Amino acid sequence: MQQSIASLNFPGHAIGGLSVGETKAEMHAMLEIVNGILPANKPRYLMGVGSPEDLVEGIARGVDIFDCVLPTRLARHSAAMTFTGRLNLMNAGFARDPRPIDETCTCYTCRTFSRAYLRHLIVAREMLASTLISIHNIHTLLTLVRRARQAILEKRFNEFREEFLSHYQPRGKHAHPLDERKTP
Repeated sequence: MQQSIASLNFPGHAIGGLSVGETKAEMHAMLEIVNGILPANKPRYLMGVGSPEDLVEGIARGVDIFDCVLPTRLARHSAAMTFTGRLNLMNAGFARDPRPIDETCTCYTCRTFSRAYLRHLIVAREMLASTLISIHNIHTLLTLVRRARQAILEKRFNEFREEFLSHYQPRGKHAHPLDERKTP
């Protein structure tokens, strides 16, 4: 079936059904199979996948386009994405933290608001908290894919990938309970 779809002259191909409970190892294995079938000259769109590590691993396996509700859903649940993992801004330790979510981030949220203020908004159940964290999370993902694109152009994507994954902790002290899939 997939080979017949790949033979059709579509402008690109969507890959779906890979963010519904399988392990990351299973998702990666399927992407490698699909990568060998789909035409190399057409964009590949991986639907519903949006964690930083999944973007990097998807790019490594030939994916060009992603979409996902994860950055905004995490924001609605007080979680901020960073290049080292997630921060749960509801944690009491952030109540007096004057730093931005990520000190290296240039987004509006990080340039303007502290972790303490964001936590205050969360505790007060202000909708602005979700909006500001969403702005940050989306900016983080855009920055990540810009860096990945630059690494590809400079023919150093494998080094970029290894470095990113060596510093990134999807679980552990940065984890958030909404991390719905098992890691290998």
